[in-house]
Amino acid sequence: MSAPFYVSPEQLMKDRADFARKGIARGRSVVAVQYADGILFASENPSQALHKVSEIYDRIAFAAVGRYNEFENLRIAGVRLADMRGYAYDRRDVTGRGLANAYAQTLGTIFSSGGEKPYEVEIFVAEVGDTAADDQLFRLTYDGQVADEHGFAVMGGQVDVVAERLRDAVVTGAPLAEALRAAVGALGHSDQGDRVIPADDLEVAVLDRTRIQTRKFMRLSPARLESLLGERGTATASAPVEGDHDPGAASTAPTVDDPADPTDQVSGRVDPLEDPSSGEPPIAPPG
Repeated sequence: MSAPFYVSPEQLMKDRADFARKGIARGRSVVAVQYADGILFASENPSQALHKVSEIYDRIAFAAVGRYNEFENLRIAGVRLADMRGYAYDRRDVTGRGLANAYAQTLGTIFSSGGEKPYEVEIFVAEVGDTAADDQLFRLTYDGQVADEHGFAVMGGQVDVVAERLRDAVVTGAPLAEALRAAVGALGHSDQGDRVIPADDLEVAVLDRTRIQTRKFMRLSPARLESLLGERGTATASAPVEGDHDPGAASTAPTVDDPADPTDQVSGRVDPLEDPSSGEPPIAPPG
């Protein structure tokens, strides 16, 4: 009888971490910046249908990089948890910290489980407060670790390069236009030089504490982005990332999608979010 194959726990965890990190790094970066009136999220995302930044609840937003079907399941689970808690108790009982803790439990359980691969995702959970001091921004990694960020944060893609550019450009308490220019400039910065990202290829949203509505989340349209960004020179085409695909571009070449960043894929190629028999999305409930 042959001896069973053995891998030390340390090596197993290292291999799973390397697998998740490589998948996340192949995607495009997402930037979160605290500005005078709230929290700004920006990402380069040519897809108009598949979002990396979304609303969770009144004052809470969610942003992610990595595999679309995996972080979309997490987003749906967060929305359901927030709705259930707000309905059963009070809307003020739904907090960004509580959602971040629930996501951390889910990601940590999946990462340490030997029965399935780790999620190739990193996520932001942000909550805007009545004042800048009350704003909260949490970054969660693939293994369930939670970091409380301040000022700005970056995940996915060339994290170090983008973060270094943001560190030099971001000013505490800056107005929206200045924070947006810093974020977009950092997204276009790379080791090969700077490029101008077209407004149509940007996905930008804010949690704006000055809105009179209960819901503070708002997406910025390309026209609004052009107005806020001002004159930036001639827009250049997005730098090719392995597996990039523009759903609107006509091409006879076979499509090769990036498995780590399917927000660039046509929606028909993404795993279905609903079970055909029950009509319910196959989510992994947090907690």
